Amino acid sequence: MPNQLVQSSSENDKGAYFVSVTRACPIDREETMALVGYARVSTVGQSLDTQLQALAECSKIFQEKVSGASDDRPQLALLLDCVNEGDVVMVTKLDRLARNTRHLLEISESLQQRQVALRILNLGIDTSTPTGKLMLTMIGAIATFERELMLERQAEGIELAKRRGAYKGRKPTAMAKGREVQALAKRGLPRAEIARQAGISISSVQRILRATEK
Repeated sequence: MPNQLVQSSSENDKGAYFVSVTRACPIDREETMALVGYARVSTVGQSLDTQLQALAECSKIFQEKVSGASDDRPQLALLLDCVNEGDVVMVTKLDRLARNTRHLLEISESLQQRQVALRILNLGIDTSTPTGKLMLTMIGAIATFERELMLERQAEGIELAKRRGAYKGRKPTAMAKGREVQALAKRGLPRAEIARQAGISISSVQRILRATEK
């Protein structure tokens, strides 16, 4: 089956870059299991050819041309909304998929909840295998350790700020956005889009919606 490519970038008549995407799911559902690729470059001028060649066996490749630091990745959001149980998501490198380790784990959690496997070609990670799951778990353990160190430093900083009378308190947590998440969900928006608009992770959206269903 030839690759069906989804392009998310274009330029207006002044050469300005913008993103346009339709929300219809483009994955061919004639097959029980879909091998789905995701390719990304940071600028319009960069080529996706090397990644597309490595992902040639995929029946669908979602293409993105946005900065690695950007939270707005419409094609990744569309991919996460479209995949079903038994599918496999394939990327050439870790940094093509996720902004950082925390972002990777959020994506991984979302895929695991749908029983979708993840393959990262340059690391040899395939979460459909025990070894692949272990490798991703190790990445998660390192991320947890880094987060604990960060929280420890944060607590020390807060204590110092309190002594100086400069502490202004915490920002609202993700759960504090429950009403906003529920309102967006009632509009029929996919979870990835809800997360983007609310400024929280997909896993936080899922926790909020599960809590409201109880």
